Amino acid sequence: MPDTRRIIADLLAHYDSHRRRLPWRADPGVRPDPYHVWLSEIMLQQTTVQTVIPYFEHFLTRWPTVADLAAAEQDAVMHAWQGLGYYSRARNLLKCARVVVGEHAGRFPETEAGLRTLPGVGPYTAAAIAAIAFDQPTMPVDGNIERVSARLFAVTEAMPTAKPQLKRLAATMIATHRPGDMAQALMDHGATICTPRSPACGRCPIADECLAHAGGIAADLPRKAPKKAKPTRHAVFFWLTRAEDGAVLFQRRPDRGLLGGMVMPPSTDWRDEQAWETAETERQAPVATDWKPLNGAVSHTFTHFHFQMQVWVGHLRSGRGFDSADDIWSPPDQLDRLALPTVAKKVCRHALSGGTLV
Repeated sequence: MPDTRRIIADLLAHYDSHRRRLPWRADPGVRPDPYHVWLSEIMLQQTTVQTVIPYFEHFLTRWPTVADLAAAEQDAVMHAWQGLGYYSRARNLLKCARVVVGEHAGRFPETEAGLRTLPGVGPYTAAAIAAIAFDQPTMPVDGNIERVSARLFAVTEAMPTAKPQLKRLAATMIATHRPGDMAQALMDHGATICTPRSPACGRCPIADECLAHAGGIAADLPRKAPKKAKPTRHAVFFWLTRAEDGAVLFQRRPDRGLLGGMVMPPSTDWRDEQAWETAETERQAPVATDWKPLNGAVSHTFTHFHFQMQVWVGHLRSGRGFDSADDIWSPPDQLDRLALPTVAKKVCRHALSGGTLV
């Protein structure tokens, strides 16, 4: 079996010399700011480091402290989050900041259990904040650490079934004297040396302890079960303009669910069937008017399904009567002021492209 004491010592020594310089990471000898650690960990969920860096820096410029963020308007936070995806994270980010300020006097809990009580903070995030920000002896197991563990211990069971075993093995590498640095050392190792494809075993500081390297199977691990084909869902989006000023109707989606709290043009239900009867589509339109479909379709892919959309355009004599808090009228040249997810931006581009009506 690999010598975990040697792995810890060698990885920490390598980390001290080769650590990545990231805007949320404290310099050696400096206590990490829990706000920075928390913000970065929420942003890094399902998102790459390079994508997150400019968002993190923008958030810190705009909201330097958790108290500043707690005082922000939801629309401002959602707008700043545009492009990061998984928008429930942005809603929970604001909720969490308000709980930290309102119930914890602006200080993040220091334990995993305390952190788990915060909105949007799950088991991994709680462990990451506890280890990195507060040097608690725990191990946050992300994809990088899973991969390093699978190779070090030659775990050949396929993912995701292997996850509990990999979590147990990763826990054997907790450094009781520097747990936060060890967690980050493993993350860096997976991101820069023990990479998904073509791991750089020749410059790995712990290659002598790696069972997968010894067996010549490092590049094959961790093994993954065959991916299931993604289903395709369909919808019609309505591009409604009013005659008095050319403004376009948008609606805010419910806070719960996919794209919750985001602003989008109104649409039909999203469903598996491709064919839509005209009468059925018109019944789901925001108003009764002379709707006409645009040629072509808009495509987008979410994590779990592909999305195919048609766009129908219509005109309204007056916007009066739309007084719901979920209804928003915006001039077409001011759409950048709205918190639009990527899929909505695609719909807008298609509608504004002047395509030929069917």
